[in-house]
Amino acid sequence: MIWFAAPTLPHLNAMTEDDNILRHLGLRFTDIGDDFLKAELAVDARTRQPYGILHGGATCVLAETLGSVASLLVINPATKFAVGSVITANHLRPVKSGVVTGICRPVHLGRTKHVWDILITNERGKSVAKCELTCAVTDKTVEG
Repeated sequence: MIWFAAPTLPHLNAMTEDDNILRHLGLRFTDIGDDFLKAELAVDARTRQPYGILHGGATCVLAETLGSVASLLVINPATKFAVGSVITANHLRPVKSGVVTGICRPVHLGRTKHVWDILITNERGKSVAKCELTCAVTDKTVEG
């Protein structure tokens, strides 16, 4: 297992209940494995662009959320902090409705940098987007 402490879906989904973009878009974490994290996003009025298909920005929110949260789960939260610094997204197939699922797996878990591979698929398992997220890992500083 790559996680610092064993995460649970209720703990992860509690983040989506606050007043933030995750709640507004309806993002939900759905599965945790020894080396992966999954979440889903409905393709509806909240996530479609004006042409009626999944907005690339919504796809990036799903990908960045998965990678950023995964980085936070790998590190010791008492001493470290991680935040997304670079995201790339290749949009492969349009989606008009239904649910898309993202699965995030590590490419590199270094001391100061994490790189995550995120594949977004539709309900038929077809690739919708292929994303990569780099997270910067830093020491927490004491302010006072």
